[in-house]
Amino acid sequence: MTDEQAQKLVEQLSNDFFDRPFIHKAYFNSRLKTTGGRYMLNSHNIELNKKLYDHFGIEELKGIILHELCHYHLHILGMGYRHGDADFRNLLKKVGAPRFCSTLEQPKEKPKQKTIHIYSCTNCRQIYKRKRKMDVKKYCCSVCKGKIKFLHSENYFRNDV
Repeated sequence: MTDEQAQKLVEQLSNDFFDRPFIHKAYFNSRLKTTGGRYMLNSHNIELNKKLYDHFGIEELKGIILHELCHYHLHILGMGYRHGDADFRNLLKKVGAPRFCSTLEQPKEKPKQKTIHIYSCTNCRQIYKRKRKMDVKKYCCSVCKGKIKFLHSENYFRNDV
C-alpha cells in the first residue's frame, strides 16, 4: 500500500464512520516502532506504522486509522481527544475502534557483556570493583591511604546480575 492509497482509505473511513471529511495528510512513517499510528496535534496529520500493516493486514490498519481519526475529529471539535477522556472512549466504542493495536514480537536481544575492573590496595588489601577504568595514580585507598593497583577485569552478562 502506498501513501496515496492510505490517504484515500483514511478519507473514506472518515466519511463512512464520522460523517466528516478528513482534509489533512495521512502517510506511512517507517520510523514508528512501538505504536500503530500517531495523530499530530499541530499539523493535524496522521502517521501510520507500515510494519503493522505488512504483518497484520488491512483490518488492523483500519482499526488503527479509526483510532487516530477519533483523536483527529475530537481535537478539531475542541472536545476531549486524549486517551483518558470520556469523549474519546465513548467515540471509540461508537465507531468500534480498538483502544490498542496489536503488537509485533520483538526479537530478543542477546545479553550484553559487561566488564568489571578489580583494584586492590597494596597495604590493606581492600578490594575495589568499578564499572569504569580508573587512573591508579590519581586515587588512594579510602581505608589506609595506601596505593591502589589494578588486579584484573572480569566479564559478565547483564542478565546474570
